[in-house]
Amino acid sequence: MTLFEFLYSRRFEILSQTIEHLNITLVSLFFAIILGVALGILLSRVSHINAIPNGTLGVLGVIQTIPSLALLGFMLPVLGIGAIPAIVALFLYALLPIVRNTYTGIDEVDASVKEAAKGIGLSNLQVLVKVELPLAIPIIFAGIRTAVVINVGVATLCALIAAGGLGEFIFRGISLNNANMILAGAIPAALLALILDSILALIQKYIQKIIRPVLIVLSILMLGISFNFAFPNLFQEPAFKMGFDAEFIARPDGYPGLKSHYNIQANIETLEFDSGLMYRAVKEGNVDLIGGYQTDGRIEAYNLKELEDDKNYFPPYYVTPLVKAETLKKYPELEKVLNQLAGKISVEKMRALNYAVDGEKKSPKEVAQNFLKEEGFSTKIIRSGTPDIIIGGKKFSEQYILIEIFKILIENETNLTVELKGGLGGTQIAFEAIKKGEIDLYLEYTGTGLFAILKTKPEIYEPILRDKEKVYQYVKSEMEKKYNLIWLKPLGFNNTYTLLMREKDSKALNLHTVSELANYLNESY
Repeated sequence: MTLFEFLYSRRFEILSQTIEHLNITLVSLFFAIILGVALGILLSRVSHINAIPNGTLGVLGVIQTIPSLALLGFMLPVLGIGAIPAIVALFLYALLPIVRNTYTGIDEVDASVKEAAKGIGLSNLQVLVKVELPLAIPIIFAGIRTAVVINVGVATLCALIAAGGLGEFIFRGISLNNANMILAGAIPAALLALILDSILALIQKYIQKIIRPVLIVLSILMLGISFNFAFPNLFQEPAFKMGFDAEFIARPDGYPGLKSHYNIQANIETLEFDSGLMYRAVKEGNVDLIGGYQTDGRIEAYNLKELEDDKNYFPPYYVTPLVKAETLKKYPELEKVLNQLAGKISVEKMRALNYAVDGEKKSPKEVAQNFLKEEGFSTKIIRSGTPDIIIGGKKFSEQYILIEIFKILIENETNLTVELKGGLGGTQIAFEAIKKGEIDLYLEYTGTGLFAILKTKPEIYEPILRDKEKVYQYVKSEMEKKYNLIWLKPLGFNNTYTLLMREKDSKALNLHTVSELANYLNESY
């Protein structure tokens, strides 16, 4: 499917997400302008005390340096999920350019002009309104336009806390190795930033003539949008909410197939999250159920209940090193070394290793060393210098642990030096990195290879989907044929999807299997 065909087929969804994106951007910007301009004016009144403006701008500068995802994560326990924390985060990011430019614009108005205004009898307020602000408007608007561009970009991350917007397409595309889906979110976001910037430039040109009606209309509009968008369910009864990551929502082996397989007919609200924040959301009670991973240490750390997949829906996701054929040809000893781990890590063992990181807060390197010592491997050698091998890993605990295990094992069993590149943002990023030679190997899952990378057609995957060996042999053969990449032997554990609830909620609702969940949802909603 071409990009144009994809955009046309998803045009209504793109429009809906664009409206969501616009809403959270404009509401946050509205409040940032009100407070930012007021604060900038206040700072200009105390500009003779340099410490106050400098200190205030310094604090706002520090806020803007906080990574967006970290800021959203901090807000989750306090403000929950959805529009409110997204608006607050965007509001904070927009403050600095507006406050700084308002303060600078007013402070740099020529002192002789101010004195002349006072000399003809204008009060301080009149000097501000009739002289300083009109002269400072170009600089103030430059700050507002900067804030708009920042907010449109940062708003894409708000999709990770179920606030909607164009980020949903972007993160699904990254997870599913789908460039068209990424562009379906990125192109409208870029156009939105350009359009809003152009509108503000037009308003700036005629601001003196239209300031009053524009302020009145925008105030009424923004207050209405902010109330309705931030509190959409204010007068509704609390509903059962489910939170999933981008892959689970979009993949055929995720929620769409699950609904069909278990005949879930109820129209349940599903929210999209970053995989890490998703666990926080169920722990804090922001959602009732999530689609997690079977080996995740947070199942135990957060006291979650795993619902039994009693109709065997979820396919196998066996973890396997995926290596460039050129790398194995250059360093043939790698295959023998890494295959020593084949079948050695069970689901229970991997969950315990993950818990050591997520629950006990140990470092992935320490956990990796302890595991290898228990298995009888040496962990003494630590190499540095130019790397022979670069190992990539995705951005969750399991992969951080496993790539540390691989590094220690390779450096102690061979003469090779290893560099780690953990925290790769999704399947597409990791897969593109190995195709382009930026990494030599990374850990992939057979189910992900089947669906997200090879994009296998139903007539091929349906007959083999529940057979782990057939799935492994198929992806092994196809990946070597199409991409010259080699799947080594699986490590042993199956990290497939699983549905998770808080233990107390599972007991209260008497839900222990996915079938019981489906019956409950169909009867209640």
